[in-house]
Amino acid sequence: MSVINGDCIVELQKIEELSVDMIYLDPPFFTQKTHKQKTRDNSKEYQFEDSWDSIDEYRSFLEDRLLQCKRVLKNEGTIFVHCDKTASHHIRLVLDEVFGNNNFKNEIVWTYKRWTSSKSSLQSQHQTIYFYGKTSVTKFKTLFTEYSPTTNIDQILQNRVRDENGKTKYKTDENGVVEVASDKRGVPLGDVWEIPYLNPKAKERVGYPTQKPILLLEKIIEISTDEGDLVLDPFCGSGTTLVAAKLMNRKFIGIDISKEACELSKTRLANPVRTESNLLRKGKNAYLSKSDFEYKVLNLLGATPVQRNTGIDGFIKISEQEQVIPVKIQKHTETIQEAALKLSNATFKKGLTKKILIKTSEKETKDPISLPKDENLIVLETLNLSLQKALQSSASNSGLDLFPHTSNGRK
Repeated sequence: MSVINGDCIVELQKIEELSVDMIYLDPPFFTQKTHKQKTRDNSKEYQFEDSWDSIDEYRSFLEDRLLQCKRVLKNEGTIFVHCDKTASHHIRLVLDEVFGNNNFKNEIVWTYKRWTSSKSSLQSQHQTIYFYGKTSVTKFKTLFTEYSPTTNIDQILQNRVRDENGKTKYKTDENGVVEVASDKRGVPLGDVWEIPYLNPKAKERVGYPTQKPILLLEKIIEISTDEGDLVLDPFCGSGTTLVAAKLMNRKFIGIDISKEACELSKTRLANPVRTESNLLRKGKNAYLSKSDFEYKVLNLLGATPVQRNTGIDGFIKISEQEQVIPVKIQKHTETIQEAALKLSNATFKKGLTKKILIKTSEKETKDPISLPKDENLIVLETLNLSLQKALQSSASNSGLDLFPHTSNGRK
């Protein structure tokens, strides 16, 4: 296991032929710029050059190195080449030339949410990883993911056969009992992987430009290697591939032309830090905090819902004035004063000229406290609250009790 400082075209020639089980490379993308990024404490800046005289020069650069990768790769070995939209079509053609289009396995799409300042095109929220084998027989392990919420699980867990008309039906035993499927482990992993981009505050982030998440490399390593296998990264950068390999008990070789990158890789290997993704662990639904009632209110207002914010439930955009108005819906556990205070705190220093508080009940504090004095606060009542108040007023005038079990405006 080693980290080598040098040009991979030279260093690859020193590696024994047919000795590597899997190769992952994240080469320059032909972006025609210098990539720079500082560490979180601004104490150091890492950078690398990605400028070329022509696309032919770039393709030649890549082909020479891929030929050496092919030489050191075992016959059952695999290679994964990371790229983005800039030159992915050129890279695919070079890979076809070196490894043969018949050894192409998959085009893996790594998708994530990441906003840029692009105004003239669609937001780029994915990158591509080309997956090739050296030969038609490669090491590969099928991983399984959870069933979709829309999947009819009871059908999945019961064996099915086709009848004389070719239609599927449940398979039964000699007693007419439906047979239970013996091996249903979930849905085989597909070629679209949703893995969050590294958060700027993630513990594993080291300030290296184009740093990839360990979670992404772990999945690549898992499907293509076993413990003890040798993983090679000819453009190791900050060492993410090497850290993932170490955490998964694989051997590794990393090569980079930057001395600083190699030193950074060694530092990370000495103390591997892996950031867990709460999104992957909890699932998207865990971040949805609105009730059906709240969604309905926000929808009536034409407001965009806001999750995980106790003071703001949504925003109304006033397009003519190019401004937004925050909306807070009073919870059944809150007094109107408490709801107003939360809205005020959430919008403090945001420079918003108006804010809307939706009153859902007459729940008040024990000690009479007026709403915070705020000339920009608009208080609206929900339709059902207004209706209840109107009916109660009418009933009191006639001596009737229309809502004997109602407390604080709620049944």
